[in-house]
Amino acid sequence: MISKNTICLWYDSTALEAATFYAATFPDSAVGAVLRAPGDYPAGKQGDVLTVEFTVMGIPCLGLNGGPAFRHSEAFSFQVATDDQAETDRLWNAIVGNGGQESECGWCRDRWGLSWQITPRVLTAAIASPDRAAAKRAFDAMMTMRKIDIAAIEAALKG
Repeated sequence: MISKNTICLWYDSTALEAATFYAATFPDSAVGAVLRAPGDYPAGKQGDVLTVEFTVMGIPCLGLNGGPAFRHSEAFSFQVATDDQAETDRLWNAIVGNGGQESECGWCRDRWGLSWQITPRVLTAAIASPDRAAAKRAFDAMMTMRKIDIAAIEAALKG
């Protein structure tokens, strides 16, 4: 059963592949119902996977195989709060190592073009520090990174 509010993500025939990857990579994630097209449609044929219900870290999603007309952009991303460098590395490496692409400041894109912010909680806390000089040092350090290096953020925070 689809939730009252579900994030619908558009794919070009790869929704099941993407959902399966997310379920294997992120905690509290799973693939649910797969709906196959009851007839031919512009982006596919009868029997093709039309939609896939899945959750990513408890967030209900629907993968729609709508064809090549639309692509993902950084205007939408999943932000994942990580607890330590091991978790940060594991998620970053899973996304980038599976045909994804690195970007700046903890952002990366998966092989389907969906953007992810792999954001250590330490970084968020550092930037929100009441010590504005320390927050600026942490922010400036982040601006030089692709994958976030927690030790470097902590060192910048301390000065």
